[in-house]
Amino acid sequence: MNRPNLLLPDNVRWTPAQGDIVSLDHVTTQFGDHVVLNDLSLHIPVGKTTVIIGESGSGKSVLIKTMNGLLKPTSGVCRLFGEETAKCDTAKINALRMRTGMILQDYALIDSITVCDNIGFPLAENTKMSEKEIRKRVEEALEPLGLSDAIDKLPSELSGGMKKRVSFARALIHQPELVFFDEPTTGLDPVMIVFVDQLIRQMREMYDLTSVIISHDIQSIKRLADNVAFLHKGKIIFEGTLDAIFRSEIPEIKRFFAAENKAQKTTNAVSGEPYVKVRDLHKTFGTHQVLKGVSLDVPRRKITVIIGGSGSGKSVLLKHILGLFTPDSGTVNVNGLELTKCTEREREIMRTKIGMLFQGAALFDSMTVRENVAFPLSERLGAPSKKEINARVDEMLERLKLTDIAEAWPADISAGQRKRVGLARAIITKPELMIYDEPTTGQDPIMIRYVDDMILEAHDLFQLTTIVISHDMVSTFRIADQIAMVYEGVIASKGTPAELMASDNPNVQRMIRAQIPV
Repeated sequence: MNRPNLLLPDNVRWTPAQGDIVSLDHVTTQFGDHVVLNDLSLHIPVGKTTVIIGESGSGKSVLIKTMNGLLKPTSGVCRLFGEETAKCDTAKINALRMRTGMILQDYALIDSITVCDNIGFPLAENTKMSEKEIRKRVEEALEPLGLSDAIDKLPSELSGGMKKRVSFARALIHQPELVFFDEPTTGLDPVMIVFVDQLIRQMREMYDLTSVIISHDIQSIKRLADNVAFLHKGKIIFEGTLDAIFRSEIPEIKRFFAAENKAQKTTNAVSGEPYVKVRDLHKTFGTHQVLKGVSLDVPRRKITVIIGGSGSGKSVLLKHILGLFTPDSGTVNVNGLELTKCTEREREIMRTKIGMLFQGAALFDSMTVRENVAFPLSERLGAPSKKEINARVDEMLERLKLTDIAEAWPADISAGQRKRVGLARAIITKPELMIYDEPTTGQDPIMIRYVDDMILEAHDLFQLTTIVISHDMVSTFRIADQIAMVYEGVIASKGTPAELMASDNPNVQRMIRAQIPV
């Protein structure tokens, strides 16, 4: 299919006869003394989808920026459409990049302008097309995406899935030959990931694209890849077909795929007086009813995972449990305290018994590991003595195996260590309830397994009641004693992993099977 590039109307599309559309030969990219890409070679064939996978921190983002000319290699040769990027001036690089599209994980839409203006932005900035002609092009782009009615809406009026489709339309509006996808499904629930994967396939066929996808979602890899490249410590250690990588005996690759094993935790039905009791909870914002009669028990000394798609209501439910939201109706009881009937001071005291760990660990860069862990004790009213704080920090560092990095800075430790430091900081106050908010979002399978093991270890070591907010089905079935699935503001299903797996609710099964196929 010969689709002219609207930014470069005289351009002739790249063909297989001309060779690889992108090629990197012995490329090294470094920043100061830090080598990110190390003597790397990789070739992207025309008309195929190449998925690049690897552990977090292996250099995937730097690789994609090097491939599309945003970064020039320190040494070696990177060719884009046959041109050596290091030898191109700014005008030449910009012309090459006009032949590509880029889709980022966070949509990167401009909030203050409409969908039409967002999508038409590349044409308005780089061509002499009239507003009428640009709008016609936008309408044509939106129709196959099912977004014709959204053309004059602002991004704030769209759901996450709609924003994703708008970002696709904007990246493709000028009809590029090559599209880079930088982790396009990060932060999405399993059902939405399947939707985005289908969208990528549909767009590839419709626009005759060559695609390069950075991903760590194994099911996405299976759905999309013609070829796979595995990046490890700045080198491509495997380049080949989808079938071949799953047969690979390379230890790093076997470890990556083995980390996703879909173990199901065996647990008996939970009983006894719950730590948290939620009854018939309703919450509306404006005209949007978010919670529609939610009831849930969180059993003591057990791990409860609350799962659900984006916008299902799970975060709003969590904020009610923390006493940050007041329900329209219904009750929330935390360890015997009825939150709707108590004072703000009583709620503050209740929250001192709760530890929280967020997605990014949220450490203070200007403090050492030791100072980060000590922070909640030194800052609270009636703080212990310095001697007692030091003793408690020493004990926590030892129990969580952090003693050897106690004086290190957050920037100098690994992502896994930062998670563990964040956990130490949350547990130093000796909470009774530990809450993890999407702890595995954006992580590769090995890191997800590490976080799961950390949650299980802390739960047993400190005898916690644990709530995990998640949309990762593999992780959920690995760690949960009880699973509660929130769907459109109600608890669609609740029970042990085995009970949820056997649920006859089609919405529950759709969520499970999106990530754990039969």
